[in-house]
Amino acid sequence: MLLQLERITLSFAGNTVLDAVDFGVAEGSIATLIGPNGAGKTSLFNTITGFYRPQQGSIHFDGAPIVKQKPHRVTRMGIARTFQNVRLFREMSVLENVMAGMHCRTRSGAIGAILRLPSQRAEEREILETSEECLRFVGIHDERERLATNLAYGHQRRVEIARALATRPKLLLLDEPAAGLNASEKIALIELIRRIRDERGVSVLLIEHDMSLVMKVSERISVLDHGSMITEGSPHDIQNDPRVIEAYLGQDDEELALS
Repeated sequence: MLLQLERITLSFAGNTVLDAVDFGVAEGSIATLIGPNGAGKTSLFNTITGFYRPQQGSIHFDGAPIVKQKPHRVTRMGIARTFQNVRLFREMSVLENVMAGMHCRTRSGAIGAILRLPSQRAEEREILETSEECLRFVGIHDERERLATNLAYGHQRRVEIARALATRPKLLLLDEPAAGLNASEKIALIELIRRIRDERGVSVLLIEHDMSLVMKVSERISVLDHGSMITEGSPHDIQNDPRVIEAYLGQDDEELALS
């Protein structure tokens, strides 16, 4: 497994958010984490990426323990993420937002920047070239000079994905990437996720409520409910699992049918 969680338990003020969760993502896979609102999905992402520290359990990424690592170290180790609500620098251009994602890969210090050493100039060129390549990959390079927050919402999500890719991840975590997208944008998102895996060799783990998208893009689905992992399997297995249907009771008919 590229990512392996064992017996992860996370509590806040006596409230158990994650309860002895075992979970993994295979290298080269597209995996999805689903569950009702409040199931603990984003808390699991925050635990993986170092924003939360669990009270119990272990997390290994690419064979190395990461539970005690700070978020910027986790990013440097090869895990990048986007957020449920788009987080972009409001006064920066699209290109500048993506260039900011490469901060974890920079090596030159303040002295190099002040003296404009050759290594500093080479690093700046690398940051620029990588950022522009990531924007071409997600399909919005022609909008690179615009303020990121002036873009259509679907393109703002692509800026965030490009910024995550600029960190050169081995694993990309996408938190509800289809939220706010129309039908055609969701189709394009499915294609982009597949290309991220197939063309860049990046494994993908997403949280998503759009069950149609989940069933089309996922190779393996894990179901979290009230902080516990209740089942895992292929899209076909999950779609017909009575425990999943029960977990979604009270949701609308589309979610209940998981189709």
